[in-house]
Amino acid sequence: MQMRFDGRLGFPGGLVNLQDTSLEAGLNRELIEELGEAVADFRVERADYRSSHAGSGPHVVAHFYAKRLTLEQLVAVEMGATRAKDHGLEVLGLVRVPLYTLRDGVGGLPAFLENSFIGTAREQLLEAALRGPTEPEMRTLVLGKGGRNREGFLFWPWA
Repeated sequence: MQMRFDGRLGFPGGLVNLQDTSLEAGLNRELIEELGEAVADFRVERADYRSSHAGSGPHVVAHFYAKRLTLEQLVAVEMGATRAKDHGLEVLGLVRVPLYTLRDGVGGLPAFLENSFIGTAREQLLEAALRGPTEPEMRTLVLGKGGRNREGFLFWPWA
């Protein structure tokens, strides 16, 4: 997730423009603008699509995608994000989502969900993490081999 210019948490994304040949082409363009050149090492494809939600404005539909990344790819995106075109304008920084709950039942994801989110970002995060088709993969991320995280995930809505 990312910290947006308005202080709320959300996912990278944007609107399709006339030069984009598909939703995925527009999303890949926006990802490079918001997250930097490291995102060019992988492409979001139709197979990464998860769901759609009607937007608050007329004729706006947010399409949600999830892409599985290696830890190395995730770290490369995090390291290069400050050089992205929109860093400091639309995006103030990246935030790793804690995909676990501490033994107290509050810390981790439950506490993270108390933050302020933009639009349906909170619901999309829950859909992907708790009810979506990647749930077994998410548990692999949380537990990892030898107690270490081996893979990361990027989630983003797309309008």
